[in-house]
Amino acid sequence: MRVIAGKAKRLKLRTVDGLETRPTTDRIKETLFNILNPRLADCDFLDLFSGSGAIGIEALSRGAGSAVFVENGKGAVDCIKYNLHNTGLDIGASILAMDVLSAIRALEVQGKVFDIIFMDPPYNKRLEKQVLEALMNSNIIYYNTLIIVEASIETGFEYLENSRFQIYKEKEYKTNKHVFIELK
Repeated sequence: MRVIAGKAKRLKLRTVDGLETRPTTDRIKETLFNILNPRLADCDFLDLFSGSGAIGIEALSRGAGSAVFVENGKGAVDCIKYNLHNTGLDIGASILAMDVLSAIRALEVQGKVFDIIFMDPPYNKRLEKQVLEALMNSNIIYYNTLIIVEASIETGFEYLENSRFQIYKEKEYKTNKHVFIELK
């Protein structure tokens, strides 16, 4: 796995040992960032369920102003620290070593607002629903915040129909998809 473009282009990234995380493939990451590219310059990026940190690091490499990584696995947090240091992108980055819902509450207290929020929760556990419900009335988003959920192809988002969120775009791959969500 590597950084695809930007300041840290071609630098290799360490991945987390074991089967706890599923690194996003370079091809899917490139497709995602081709979509996000117009919004990245100086944006504040939140990477939830960060794993190795590859998505947030790619955002920083491509010009995001800051990135917050949220991950509660010790091995994954160590991996993110290593990858940030190795790519030289640790300035402008911070890591919250806690569960995602606690991190959202902590960020609310800090008054931090994000332009882009990416989450890649464990598949088929409905964690994305819990996180979206927490974000729905959170002060860390605003009318222009883009939320991207990486989920299994089978994951449904029907519950968004009666919420403050709407699906802006959906990009399907072989076994997973990216769902782009914004406030109505």
